[in-house]
Amino acid sequence: MSDISDFRKKKLLYVFNVFFDINQSGEIDVKDFEQAIEKICTLRGWPAGSAKNKETYDCMIKIWEGLRSKADKDNDGQVSVEEWCNMWDAYAKDPSTVMDWQHRYMNFMFDLEDASNDGTIDAVEFAQVCSCYGTDRKECEEAFAKMSKGAEEVSREEFAELWQEYFASEDPSAPGNYIFGNLSF
Repeated sequence: MSDISDFRKKKLLYVFNVFFDINQSGEIDVKDFEQAIEKICTLRGWPAGSAKNKETYDCMIKIWEGLRSKADKDNDGQVSVEEWCNMWDAYAKDPSTVMDWQHRYMNFMFDLEDASNDGTIDAVEFAQVCSCYGTDRKECEEAFAKMSKGAEEVSREEFAELWQEYFASEDPSAPGNYIFGNLSF
């Protein structure tokens, strides 16, 4: 595996295990994405057959296809922890190499958290989404305060900067470390 610091590896594995490897198989595959789609649509109250359900499905499958095409180096239809970490390490070394699927996933997460559709995320919206992945709601609210540097809201542009910081920064106090609602980095 690439020479990734323990700190960054911990952040990468958190996202891998909590947001991608939904069935906890140790690898990411299309089944994880199908389960994630179901979870997201249930969270938002988007029934099967609805426009938002279909839009979520289409977006998430494009994210999966992009992830698989960039990270699945052995072409086994799964992304291993090593493949995941190597891909994000390449991004950290040169964030200008952001891949289409990474950008799509970042925007998807922002839109999912922006439940009011006002172009910003607030603490309540943030905590609602992050807590459904098993993190305590109070911890999510504290993470939002650190992420937003005390501001009431985070814009898409600010979120993009925080996103890059999460995946590339070695600074344990960087606000971007909290974009997934976890305080333990």
